This record gives sequence, C-alpha cells and structure tokens, in this order.
Amino acid sequence: MHYTKKRVTLSAALLLVSLALGACSDKLAPHSADSKSLAVETIRVSRGPVARLCEVPGTVVNKEQALVSARVMGTVSRADFAIGQGVVKGQELVQLSAPEMLARVDQAQAALDKARRDYERENSLFASGASTGQTVRELSERMRMAEAALVEAETYYSYTSVTAPFDGRITSKLTNVGDFAAPGTPLFEIAGKSGLRVEAGVPDSFPDSPNGTRMTIRTADAEYPAVLAEYSPAADPSSRTRLVKLDLAPGTDMRSGQFVRLLWPVGERTEILLPASAISQYGQISRVFVVRDGSAYMRIVKTGEHHADSLQVLSGIEDGDTVILNPPANLVNGQKLEVR
Repeated sequence: MHYTKKRVTLSAALLLVSLALGACSDKLAPHSADSKSLAVETIRVSRGPVARLCEVPGTVVNKEQALVSARVMGTVSRADFAIGQGVVKGQELVQLSAPEMLARVDQAQAALDKARRDYERENSLFASGASTGQTVRELSERMRMAEAALVEAETYYSYTSVTAPFDGRITSKLTNVGDFAAPGTPLFEIAGKSGLRVEAGVPDSFPDSPNGTRMTIRTADAEYPAVLAEYSPAADPSSRTRLVKLDLAPGTDMRSGQFVRLLWPVGERTEILLPASAISQYGQISRVFVVRDGSAYMRIVKTGEHHADSLQVLSGIEDGDTVILNPPANLVNGQKLEVR
C-alpha cells in the first residue's frame, strides 16, 4: 500500500512537469519557417587591401609659436602680463628703460634740423647766384644722411617696446621688472591661435608619403584625423629619423605638448573589414549575424584594428558571407529575414 501511493505521487509529478514544458514550448523552440520575418540590411564580406600601419611617437605643438627676445640693451621697467593670458598682435608686453637711446634720437633730430637749414640757405643763395651747385648737392646729401640717421635712432628706440608678434596666449614668462636685458635675452614665449599640429620623427627606413596624405593620430583614449603638411627629405644623422609635421583639424581637443602616436603607412595587407555597425557586443563577446537560406545565424568574431568606421575581423567570418548591418535588438539565432 505504501509503495503504490509513492508510484501515484511520482506519476502526478511527472504529469505536472510535462504540462509545464508544454506551456513553455513556444518560447524554447527555435523559430520555424513560418515565424514572422524581420527586415534587415546586409553587406557581403570580401577581403581587400588595407594599409599596414606602424606607430611613431609624436608631440602636439602650436602652428604658431615664438620665443620673443630683447633686441636692445636696457632694464625692464614694465612686464605686467601673466602666463596663460590672451594677447593680440601688437600689444605691448615689455617696456625697456634705455635713456641713451632717447638721447640718440634727440641728437639725430638736431643734426637733421641743422642739415636742413644749411641746405635751404645754400639753395636760396644758389638761386641768386651767390653759391655753387656743388655746395648745394653736398648739403643735400648731408641732409639725406641726417634723415637716415634719425630713422635708425628711432627704430632702435622702438625696440625698447616689446610687443606680441601675433594673436595668442602667453605660455612662459621669463622676465620681471628690474631685470637687465641684453640683445638675445628671452622675455616671454607665446603660442598662436591658428591651430595645432603634430611633429614626429619617422624612421628613415619607412616609405615616403606625399604631402596632403590623410593619417590618424592616436591618444590613450581616442583617434583624430590629420593631414601631412611637411616632410623633411633629409634624415637626422643621430636619430636616423626624418621630421614630419601634420595639421590637425580645427577644434581638435588636444593641448600643446601632449604625447601622441602617429599611425604611419608602411605597406598593404589583405584583410576583412566590416562596418562597426555590423558588430554587436554580447557581454565580452563580439558577434555578427550572417544570412543563410533566408535566416540569421550568429557568429562569434575576433576583431583587430580600427580603420575609420570599420573594424578588422581576424576570425569568425569568411569571404562571401552576407552580414547583417545594424542587427535589431530582438534578432535571434534562426530568425527568418526579409533582406533589403
């Protein structure tokens, strides 16, 4: 009697499990041929030539930058600017005190005034026949020499006012009020606002690239487009590298002095590239959906380098496969498709 009761209880349990599986069978079963199809866009996979790139260390610099130095001797009487301050072209930043230069201007002006009076007097006498043409010509030349001496003295005196050579921002202040400045003494450093560029030393063994070639600059967390602007034809004998300069796009979010890596093309190789929109993430797994006989089938892929808006695919798909672009979130393995 006890054994029979246990058998009845076990049979009832099996019946309940069977009913539960039957209720869930629609969810567990794969999509059948008459399941509702999804409309998708596809792309056919094919191998093609891809540039082989090597990383070269580089530095971001301003296109316009200058280390401004004194051109005459004097004592700094004014230097009221600060690091990081924005300035405009022609703005006075440093004033040098040089009284002897102002005295030379006065001296040259007095010499010119005397030469002009002598010339005018002799010229009037020559008109009345009381002087010779030779004397008038000599005084005329003396007057022109006095004019040139005055221009020279005024020019040297103008160098006591040191101005910004272009619109920009002060990056280094190298002088203070009371400092003595001699010709060649650095006073400040300025960076312009005309944009940024990358400078790098490319190994001499790398192949040439013509100016205007579009390249990629890589930082720790992003990539930026750049255009090759200058390429030195001669290598540095100590480093065996050639200097290259690449212009960054206006508004690029970088700063002068930042370390970057330049991706330099050194040849070509045949690879499979897929638009990034065809590859989706499932946890830590990269996957794509291929189309076979009107249905979607998931493939796990291994990706490599970025190339603009595409990704290098190392394994998981082959030539001739048809891959779904922008796979819908509700796309599942075996899903019937309406291919556009």
